[in-house]
Amino acid sequence: MSTDKRILIITYYWPPAGGPGVQRWLKFAKYLPEFGWKPVIYTPENPSYPLLDESLMKDVPQDLEIIRTKIWEPYQLAEKLNKSNKKFKAGQFDVGKNQNWKSKLSIWVRGNFFIPDARVFWVKPSTEFLEKYLKENKIETIVTSGPPHSMHLIGLNLKKIMPNLKWIADFRDPWTEISYYKHLKLTNRSDKKHRFLESEVFKNADITLATSYTDAENFRKNGANAFCITNGFDEADSNSKILTPSNSQIHFILSYIGVLEQLRNPENLWKALNNLVKTNSDFAENFSLKFVGRIDDKILETLENSNLKNHILNLGYVSHDKAVDEMANSSVLLITNFPNDSSKGIIPGKIFEYLATGKQIISFGPNQADVLKILDETKAGKHFGYNDSKEIEDFLLEKFDLWKNGNLSENTENIEQFSRKNLTKQLSEIL
Repeated sequence: MSTDKRILIITYYWPPAGGPGVQRWLKFAKYLPEFGWKPVIYTPENPSYPLLDESLMKDVPQDLEIIRTKIWEPYQLAEKLNKSNKKFKAGQFDVGKNQNWKSKLSIWVRGNFFIPDARVFWVKPSTEFLEKYLKENKIETIVTSGPPHSMHLIGLNLKKIMPNLKWIADFRDPWTEISYYKHLKLTNRSDKKHRFLESEVFKNADITLATSYTDAENFRKNGANAFCITNGFDEADSNSKILTPSNSQIHFILSYIGVLEQLRNPENLWKALNNLVKTNSDFAENFSLKFVGRIDDKILETLENSNLKNHILNLGYVSHDKAVDEMANSSVLLITNFPNDSSKGIIPGKIFEYLATGKQIISFGPNQADVLKILDETKAGKHFGYNDSKEIEDFLLEKFDLWKNGNLSENTENIEQFSRKNLTKQLSEIL
């Protein structure tokens, strides 16, 4: 294969954007040249990112061609209506009793006026620009990465104009099957439009990529030619870290790294920890709950009014490099997913970086989740449902006792399959 076989990657998220969404194609772009592909990135010039992380800039190859064009998105107007609308950019919502009338109105507007999302105004100008660019540069393969799923509409338009174009639609998260979809307060007409557009993408894309086994299966049922390539960890990030042995820490530290919103709040874990701190003085004396990232204010408020108040260490959002350090400086790592069965196919990207640390993982989500399959395969921890209670305390106490006795060992079994380089090799074979 010629090394100058070019592939255009259409992505909204790109450094200096922070969060897991940016890392998937950043890492693919980093390793694709080793497998005979030269990536070209198409991304907005003036995006409205919910998080920034300058440390990811170091992973952008110096010779990578990046094309940027202006985007208009209505988030500034939404934020004037209600400051909490900043959450929408990351797919977060106030739910239940936490919703006031402004939240309700904003969610209704977001779901019904901007289909599939607020980046839809970039679709038409991008289609016009890229049609010309692709023809002039003789590029025959494109990738669209969503969410935002507006990126897939750019691919759909280009495929209809240029039928011989090879189009890979990459779904980092599902579209109508994502947990917050049902919270969008959609009218029947809006729901039909979302589902029609999703179906058009599945039918017209040459290949649809999913980040989980279940999502790939669901996409195939809906008419897509779907393959699963999970997210992963970059050995270049992990190998440069000196891992802190769990037993050498002054405290038994349970850490959550990333964004935690109300829809993935493990209330039964907080209940178990509350009980342990209240009834086990040894545990209470040695335990710390560390948050690294953006934690919903309502969740923090609840924890601050509980027995855990004096055990919380909230570091806020930090760079990706620092986040990897904080993972290494933990005893057990926490991961959460949405509780409903339709979310069993979501594999949060951070699990792979967790695996690379060798630390034990405690996971929350639906039964038979894809995360459970990964934890079983790697023997890296335990998965719980949102109704489990006593078993959580038993698991934590077991790990705590191992930590106290200096036996909480690191574990990295069967994880090389999830390295970014190996995953890029998989991608190149599909291409």
